[in-house]
Amino acid sequence: MAVVTLVLPLQAFAEDQVFYLGKTVNAGLDTGYSEANAIEESDPHFGWSLGSFYVSGFTSVQRDNGTITFLKTTDDKIALHFRLDQDIDCLNGKESLTIANDTDGYDEQLGVKKSEDGFGRGTLIVRQTDYQNAKSEPQVYVDYLTGIEAGADTEVQLFEEGDYEVIFDYEIKNDVRNVLGLVSVLPEYHDYTIRFSFSVRNGNTMVFLFDTKTGDELTNSAFTENGFAIDLARSRYLDINVKRETLSDNGNDLVEDTRYNGPAKDGEQYTEPGVYTITVSNPSTSQSTEKIICVGDNDVLKAYAKTGYSIKEIQSFKQQGAFITDTGDISWKAGGSSADSSEASSHESGSDSNPVVPVAIVAILVVAGAGLGIALKRRQSPVLPHGDNHPSSEESPNEHDAASSCEEGDA
Repeated sequence: MAVVTLVLPLQAFAEDQVFYLGKTVNAGLDTGYSEANAIEESDPHFGWSLGSFYVSGFTSVQRDNGTITFLKTTDDKIALHFRLDQDIDCLNGKESLTIANDTDGYDEQLGVKKSEDGFGRGTLIVRQTDYQNAKSEPQVYVDYLTGIEAGADTEVQLFEEGDYEVIFDYEIKNDVRNVLGLVSVLPEYHDYTIRFSFSVRNGNTMVFLFDTKTGDELTNSAFTENGFAIDLARSRYLDINVKRETLSDNGNDLVEDTRYNGPAKDGEQYTEPGVYTITVSNPSTSQSTEKIICVGDNDVLKAYAKTGYSIKEIQSFKQQGAFITDTGDISWKAGGSSADSSEASSHESGSDSNPVVPVAIVAILVVAGAGLGIALKRRQSPVLPHGDNHPSSEESPNEHDAASSCEEGDA
C-alpha cells in the first residue's frame, strides 16, 4: 500500500462529502501509547482539539455496530485527511503548551518499536488487512506535524479495498514552570493518541466473464464453445456462486450438476458444456446480480440462454418447424406457419394459430345468412286474391310463369 502525504488547502475539499473519525484519549506517559484514559478537566488537553481526521472520496458509508465501511464505485478515490487546527508551538493559545519531540516513543498496539530518532513531533501509523486476512507491515510516518501550519490539510492516499487501522501518537510538553521564558524547570509531559479503524469495499456487484480462448468479454445470455473464466476486477469481497445445468435424457428439461453448484474464485475456468448461472452478491450492500452463460454448441441451450424460453417451449417450436440461428434466436423456415419468431410468441401466450376453426365458423354463418335472406323474401312477396291473380299486360311471360310457379308452390 502506497501512502503519500500532501499538504493541501483546506478549501480544496469543501465540496466533497466527508466523514469524521477518531477520538483523542490520554495514553499515559511512556507506556507505548497503550492507555485510553478520558481527558479530564485537570488535563492540559481538556476542552480543545489538535485537529480532525476525516475520509473523502466515497459514494456512501455504512455503520454496523461501530464498524464503519466506506463504499466506492468507479472513479471513486477514497483518501484519509488530517486537518491541523492548532499552532504546534502555541497549543490552545498558550505558549507553555507545545508538541514535544518524543525521542523514545513506541506504539504497543501496532508493535512499532523505538527507533534512534524516536517519534518526533507526532507519528502517524497505518496498517492494512487484506481480503485474505493478512496484515501488512505498519506504515510509520514519524515527525508528522513538523512543517505543517495551522489550518493545513494533509492527505494520506489512496485506500483500496481492505480493513484499516489508524493511530496518531503525539506528546505534549506543558512548560508551566518556565522562568522568564528562558529556563524550563521540571516541565510536564503527557502522551495522547487518536485511534480508529474503517473498511473500504466496492459498492457494486460486478464480475467479468471472458472467453477462455479468445479473451473476449462475455455478457449476460452469451454462449461460447470454449468456456469462460471469472475475473473479479479486484473486487475481493464479493460472494460468487456458479451453478451448471445440462439437458435431461428426454431433452425437455434441465438437470442440475451438483458438482458445479458452489462458490467460485477469481480466475477459475469452466469449460464443460452446459448452462451456467453465475450469481454475484455483495455482503456490504446485500445486493446481487445474475448472469447466464451457455458453454458448448447445443442449439437448444443457445436458444435457452438467448431467448428466455423454457426448454419445452423451444423443443415445441422446433417440432412446429422453427429452427435456431447461429446467434441463438428462434426463426422459421420458408413456408412455415410464420415468417419469424412471432409464432413462438403466439405459442408462448397460449393463443391458437390454427385458422381451420375460424374459417369453418365463418362458412356456417354465411350459409345461415343466405337461407335467412330467402325466407324473408318469401314472406315479403304480395299474395293477390285468386280472382285477380293475373299479370297485367305489362308483365313478361317469364314473370307470369314465375308468379304462377310461386302461386302453385304456395297452394
